[in-house]
Amino acid sequence: MLQEISVHAGRVLAVLDQLDAPAWVSKGASETYVDQLDSSRQQARALGDEAKMLSRSPEKLSGSLQLFFRLEGLQNMINSLQEGARKYQGQQVAQALAAVYGEGGANRERFRSYIVNLAAEREHQFEVMDREAQRCRGTFMAPAPPEKTSGRKK
Repeated sequence: MLQEISVHAGRVLAVLDQLDAPAWVSKGASETYVDQLDSSRQQARALGDEAKMLSRSPEKLSGSLQLFFRLEGLQNMINSLQEGARKYQGQQVAQALAAVYGEGGANRERFRSYIVNLAAEREHQFEVMDREAQRCRGTFMAPAPPEKTSGRKK
């Protein structure tokens, strides 16, 4: 799944490279489209790299969350860029961007489910470790039993 997310990020990047936000600005678009396009390209590259790295150690919750937030951020920027492309560059490129990004929807959903399950598993592990630590503390902190005496005085 992570390898597929990485490959998909490359396909998204290829479509992003077809967008010409500076030309949009000359047609009256906001300068923010240029920034969004640059940021989207960076996010797509980073997404591909991070997905590959995470596939080597998929049990890392922090890495999974970072990748998830990057996916969410890229999705928001792509939605905005689709609107700009539709208005300033043409319906065809906007549809291409929507289509290629939509192709990754199933993997994004699987990844979201994976993160939720991973977090639940980690919580369960911490609960078990905490219970075991409490049990061990109780064992070590319990008062020592009184010494048995033979009943005779010394």
